[in-house]
Amino acid sequence: MAWIFLIAAGTLEVAWATSLKKLGLGFSWALGTLTVVAMIASLLALYVAMVRLPLGIAYPIWTGIGSVGSVLVSVMTFNQELSISSILGVILLVSGMLLLGVDAH
Repeated sequence: MAWIFLIAAGTLEVAWATSLKKLGLGFSWALGTLTVVAMIASLLALYVAMVRLPLGIAYPIWTGIGSVGSVLVSVMTFNQELSISSILGVILLVSGMLLLGVDAH
């Protein structure tokens, strides 16, 4: 169950980061409110996950999901182009998260 909360926390991190980018393109109170709600929900889900998972596993995976997810959203939504080194960086992030996850008991 802790992993479900951790994945939800990471997904919510992607949501609020994307919302921040959209707010930078044009402010709206509704989007600003949803951004703050997503931030709080992400932290609450991370808290619940950390009750069962070690800090050294939960936090890096949470930030990794947010990082990789934000890159994917940026490519699909904001037309960001990735270089070979950027793609390699994403592969290394995913590899690191998988290796950390293997250590979870």
